This record gives sequence, C-alpha cells and structure tokens, in this order.
Amino acid sequence: MKKLLSVCVLALSFAINANAQDAKAKAILDNVTKKVNTLKTIKANFALKLTGGKVNDSKKGTIAIKGTKYHVQLTGQEIICDNKTVWTYNAEAKEVTVSTFNPKDQSISPAKLLTNFYDKEYRYKYIGERTEGGKKCDVIELTPIDANKQTTKIELLIDKGNSMIAGGNIWAKNGNKTTYMISNVVTDKPIADDFFTWNTKAHPGVEVNDLR
Repeated sequence: MKKLLSVCVLALSFAINANAQDAKAKAILDNVTKKVNTLKTIKANFALKLTGGKVNDSKKGTIAIKGTKYHVQLTGQEIICDNKTVWTYNAEAKEVTVSTFNPKDQSISPAKLLTNFYDKEYRYKYIGERTEGGKKCDVIELTPIDANKQTTKIELLIDKGNSMIAGGNIWAKNGNKTTYMISNVVTDKPIADDFFTWNTKAHPGVEVNDLR
C-alpha cells in the first residue's frame, strides 16, 4: 500500500508539473501576441538553415510586417501578402504565383505569429532557458494536434528581454530541419501599404501564374 501510495504521489507531482509548464508556456506565448499587437510595424533580418538527408542550404533575408500584412525578401525570392492575396515571386524563373490568402493553409507564417495559432493547432510545453546569439531565451516546444500536418515539432525561442520571437527550429515529416534566427528588429517605423502588394512595374516581363 505504501509503495502504491508513493507511485500515486509521484504520478500526481508529474501531472502538476506538466500543467504548470503548459501554463507557463501559454503565458509566455500570450505575452508575445500581446506585445506584437501593440506594434504598428516590424522590420527584421533573418537567417534560415535547412538540413536533413542530402539537404544543406542556408539563406538570409528581411521581413516587414504591418498588421497581418507581410513582405518577405530572400535572394531570388519574395513572398508578399496583403491579407487577401499572396504573391510568391521566383526571380530565376521570372514567375510570380498569385493565390488567395487562406490562414488555414499557412504553416508558421508571419501572419500566424500575430495570433494565438498555438492555442488552436498545437500542444505547447515550456522546455527551459537557453542563450542564443547573446540573447537569454525561453524555449517552448509545440507539437501539432493534427497528425496530418507536415510539421512534427516546432521549437520557439522567445527573447526574455523583449517578449519577441528570436528564432527556433522546425522539424518536418520528411526528416528535414529548418533553423531560423531573427535579428536587427526595428519597430513602429512607417511602411507604405503598397509595399505589401505586387508591383508589376518593378517586375517587367514576369510571367503571372494566377491560381485564384
């Protein structure tokens, strides 16, 4: 009986600890959403590294966010969204693909980072603290509720100093891992609305593939 009681107490303490971790993770994620929603605009640099199998690729770029609109610029590629339409430009192919914006089709897009997507689509758990790029970060692990998602696990690094996402890792079912880091964040600088729409004049001779 005493042994059984000890096992029950141990199991209960694990359960209490797990619930506390989930509550802490939610509080941190809610603070990120609250902080970002107070900002008019965000500009930042980012670095991506894709590894897995024979894949080993690195890219750097910039991102601009205004409300739920965003404009991502990479070498040879742009992704633009005005919250109604998404333009994906491939400079090498000289082609832009136009599609209707659908939040449900997005994975971890800049738009989703402005909402409590984690509360609806992921289980979340507080992992601990880690220093990355000189920043002290809280580490939160997300696992998808829907087993059909191509993403198996996401690790978010939240800068403890400003409650902003500083980077993380994304693991996919195909074995690939994407590591990303965010730097040089500038907030509340004016950005014209037309920066979040496709500029035909600035891209002459580009083939349009309209999927709407």
